[in-house]
Amino acid sequence: MGGARGYLVAGTGGVLAGWSAMEIRIATADDWPGIWPFLREIVAAGETYTWPRDVDETQARQMWLVTPPGRTVVAVDTDGTVLGSAKLTPNQLGPGAHVANASFMVAPSAAGRGIGRALGEHVLGLARADGYRAMQFNAVVAVNTRAVALWRSLGFEVVGRIPEGFRHAVDGYVDLLVMYRRL
Repeated sequence: MGGARGYLVAGTGGVLAGWSAMEIRIATADDWPGIWPFLREIVAAGETYTWPRDVDETQARQMWLVTPPGRTVVAVDTDGTVLGSAKLTPNQLGPGAHVANASFMVAPSAAGRGIGRALGEHVLGLARADGYRAMQFNAVVAVNTRAVALWRSLGFEVVGRIPEGFRHAVDGYVDLLVMYRRL
């Protein structure tokens, strides 16, 4: 298994300006109370996740805090506040299990601070260390331009498009992208 901990320290003017330090580590059950408020907010907004907008806490916890071979990580500041989280799982079972899948959420209060990029880089490292050969995102909302740009900058390319595959709360029916990269 790959390393479970990663640290980023930013000084004045760094990509995480305003944060003195951040740790990315394996999530525990104790982290859930820090994840649930922003996960609920993001899902309820209906703009980026294909989950039911009214997902209840029990369902969300089961879907987010995954068990092996998957794992969930959190980005926390020095006070232990959860800034974001990601989960890494096999994209498929059996003969397709060599391709990873991952999902990411950043607390809206921490948006624009490089947390998503840090989580993305960390999860790519975990996937490599775990022996995955590639990573695939099955449902990137095409109008989520920040996410699409981030994943492109980390080497992902669009390999498929599902026309009007997502009912966006503001924009109506929009495309979903399948994004992929080799590891």
